[in-house]
Amino acid sequence: MFASRYKKIGAKIVFYRKLKSMTQEKLAEEVGITPQYLSRIENGGYTKSVSLSTLMKIAEKLGITMSELMDGVEESI
Repeated sequence: MFASRYKKIGAKIVFYRKLKSMTQEKLAEEVGITPQYLSRIENGGYTKSVSLSTLMKIAEKLGITMSELMDGVEESI
């Protein structure tokens, strides 16, 4: 149900990470997660939901707000 939303969030993380010229390894280290976990988040390939605190840390390290990260993620019904 939320798979396409997860993919949109992941794509936004990739976009902002690349905009800041950060590697997955660097962002993962700064957030306190493994590069493999960040990769799954970016690809929308995780089986469980990502915690709000993890998303907040990612947004903070990317220099964006949660609103910017979530903008356009909602699917129309």
